[in-house]
Amino acid sequence: MDFMGDRIKKRRESLNIQATELANSIGVSASLISQIERAKAYPSILTLKKIADALHITVGELIGEQSSLNSHPVVRQSQKKFVKKNKGGTRSYLLSHHDQSKLMDPFLLVFKENGDSTDIMTTRNPGQEYLYVLEGTFDVIVGSASYTIKAGDSFYFTSDENHLFTNTNKGTSQLLWIVNQNN
Repeated sequence: MDFMGDRIKKRRESLNIQATELANSIGVSASLISQIERAKAYPSILTLKKIADALHITVGELIGEQSSLNSHPVVRQSQKKFVKKNKGGTRSYLLSHHDQSKLMDPFLLVFKENGDSTDIMTTRNPGQEYLYVLEGTFDVIVGSASYTIKAGDSFYFTSDENHLFTNTNKGTSQLLWIVNQNN
């Protein structure tokens, strides 16, 4: 929140709104708006929400959710986020930080022996998906076509067809899965 005041001021000015006008519209003094913009005071959650609404922006954008991603693009091994596990033991991990402007989501999928992608890789969504086999061998069904892919192979397809990836390796297998945000 170091630069929240700057973000408020820039957004207010981009909309050609005077500080007094903003203050009047949300029921606070122009002095308070000035103090917030100069980081001399911090608004309550309620006041921050009113400011965001008046400026047609989200609270997240005002407090810098997206700037956090830009200043911290690295996700360390220990920071990967567990997302989901299905009945067959397949687990998915998100490999990036949250950002509303992301165009894709990268995941690590870890399959137990004979595990598959049921309830992990959703079906029948608009968009595209890319997979890279990090370890193991998979039988793949996309629509009515079948494939076998192994470590080092990649696979690119449109998500609007039913698809299923099944680990046929003796032991654990892993995929890097990248999904565009249309999904």
